[in-house]
Amino acid sequence: MIYAIATAAGETLDDLSEALSSAATGEEKTSFIIEYLLAQRETILDFLKTILFAVLVYLIGKKIVKFCLKLTAKWMAKREVEAGVQNFVMSFAKIGYHLILIFIVAWILGIGATIVAVVGSAGLAVGLALQGSLSNLAGGVLILMLKPFKVGDYIVTAGVEGTVQSIDIFYTKLSTSDNKIIVIPNGTVTGQNITNTTNAKKRRVMIDFSVGYDADIENVREVLLGLMHEEPLFCQEDSMEIVISRLAPARVQMQLKGWTQTDNYWDVMYRMNEKIKTILQENQITML
Repeated sequence: MIYAIATAAGETLDDLSEALSSAATGEEKTSFIIEYLLAQRETILDFLKTILFAVLVYLIGKKIVKFCLKLTAKWMAKREVEAGVQNFVMSFAKIGYHLILIFIVAWILGIGATIVAVVGSAGLAVGLALQGSLSNLAGGVLILMLKPFKVGDYIVTAGVEGTVQSIDIFYTKLSTSDNKIIVIPNGTVTGQNITNTTNAKKRRVMIDFSVGYDADIENVREVLLGLMHEEPLFCQEDSMEIVISRLAPARVQMQLKGWTQTDNYWDVMYRMNEKIKTILQENQITML
């Protein structure tokens, strides 16, 4: 009975649903399902072939994506593209190559047009939901275009400071002097003041110290200038100064000024702080 109904109606899914919900016996329902599957075997086989082909394309595509990423990285390295730009481009390339692969698989399965339609209709909603992320993306592009800093620079921004480790699509990573990693949204970085302490080749060392009013200022100046001329990391061709920066009620505030290569800045700073204390004590000059 069920078989006759299904045959007359063209063996559609509606027929299958109607047959399974009817009062027929279990044997009749099983027989109908077998007959239905046999009648649809060509369609099912074609579908399974499509699925198998899509899986095969996906697996091969994954290997092609990896190859393309390596090729992109080698191309940029060969042309000595800046490290920050390389990281940024590779982040985009990884997303882009995988999206292309997903769309290819979707078209094979016959749902490509549906995915495009869904993505298009959802575009506005996604854009509104990802306003912050889009701001960070735009910030990353601005950083790479305007180049206020690059990977390896030591910067101060948004209340933090450190050496730039990477400039990614949405975030900039800094490494602090005590080896902590700070992750800052690119939108925040571009909206704040940025102090780049390593962009220039030379940096001026300025060390403040204080002596008593009874100190011989000319003697202090002579002793410390001699110390600076003995320090090989100071740029000897550039100006060196020992000046009075402020007259406080109980002491004379002074400042040592000299130039050094940016890479040597902290070494000179720490070394000179120690040497100033030692040599002033040796010359019986009291520091306050």
